[in-house]
Amino acid sequence: MYEPKYKPLLSRADFYRRIAAHLAVALALMAFSIIMGMAGYMITEHMPALDAFLNVSMLLGGMGPINPLTTAAGKLFAGLFALYAGLVFIVCATVVMAPVLHRVLHHFHISDKT
Repeated sequence: MYEPKYKPLLSRADFYRRIAAHLAVALALMAFSIIMGMAGYMITEHMPALDAFLNVSMLLGGMGPINPLTTAAGKLFAGLFALYAGLVFIVCATVVMAPVLHRVLHHFHISDKT
């Protein structure tokens, strides 16, 4: 996917396109996570869409749910979604930072073996 160390750095325009593509992937993952999380809260806790969105956003942001959970299914969903949200945060941060880190390492010609 990325150019090897013996090839020159990408032009700035190509690098910005690469960053935009990575941002699009991260945003798509976040949008998918928000939609699935909202559906989970709406089904298991019978929350309105706005409350479900707030709870999902807080979980994905690392803050925790807002509304108290009343059903066993809702509590199970919230726990599993919280674990998933932690991984999504790490994956999105990695996907967004990968082109920048690659460019820095490529600039200094640091191989993958060291």
